[in-house]
Amino acid sequence: MRLYSTNNPESFVEFGEAVLRSLPADNGLYMPEHIAQLDDAFWNDWKGLSFQDMAFRVVSTLLHDAIPEDVLEEIVADALNFPAPVVALDEHRHVLELFHGPTLAFKDFGARFMARVMAWLTRNDEQTLTVLVATSGDTGGAVASAFHNVEGTRVVILYPSGKVSGLQEKQLTALGGNITALEINGSFDDCQRMVKAAFLDPKTSKRCNLTSANSINISRLIPQMLYYFEAARVSNKPPTFVIPSGNFGNLTALLLATRMGLKVNHIIAATNVNDVVPQYWGARHSVRP
Repeated sequence: MRLYSTNNPESFVEFGEAVLRSLPADNGLYMPEHIAQLDDAFWNDWKGLSFQDMAFRVVSTLLHDAIPEDVLEEIVADALNFPAPVVALDEHRHVLELFHGPTLAFKDFGARFMARVMAWLTRNDEQTLTVLVATSGDTGGAVASAFHNVEGTRVVILYPSGKVSGLQEKQLTALGGNITALEINGSFDDCQRMVKAAFLDPKTSKRCNLTSANSINISRLIPQMLYYFEAARVSNKPPTFVIPSGNFGNLTALLLATRMGLKVNHIIAATNVNDVVPQYWGARHSVRP
């Protein structure tokens, strides 16, 4: 599986390099060169499959031969060992519950898959892999839990002082071991800016063997597709998804799922005061801090 940079469609890397590098040197994002369509055999079977079996078939179709199938099957089964139940409110409305993972956040799906993929990719490396991540709460806790005591890795989490909940701060700071949390006097955007600056500094990136666990990493985005397939199984017609949206990673994951063949009636991105993306679109792509 090859991926390209959104800033340079002619620049390709293999899946493993995209996962470990996380961010292209040109400050773009890695996206798959080819998004494979799920075949008829999958659609004939999908409503009768377990969540883990369905997830494996989706991911193996997308990744093709990037990870051996037996390894990938183990990764999916271990990472996604909790449910994503769909609860009916009435005949036409359902809620997809994504808080059944170990840190009670939807980001457990991506973080646990990513941790196991990275562990497999670096299984023969001598240098410790440093996972650098900025968080406003949920991401840091999920990443800390997912990577805790994973051999050959250490995690450094930057979080804004006074801007995460008490529970989230405990999730970030209480594990110890290979998990280090740094409280930053600033906003989440400041934390994210520091992370990106570290990645774009070749000396720092090489010396620390950096990779990222934020939503810029393709290995976190891929498993986020899977709960949309799970949710769509309860309906006999293409569903409409209403997605709480911040940086639109969840929405991007759903768009990947539709490219693989998932039929969706409509997508509604619901934003609150964290409306940087709608402002970006409304201002015709002008960028602000």
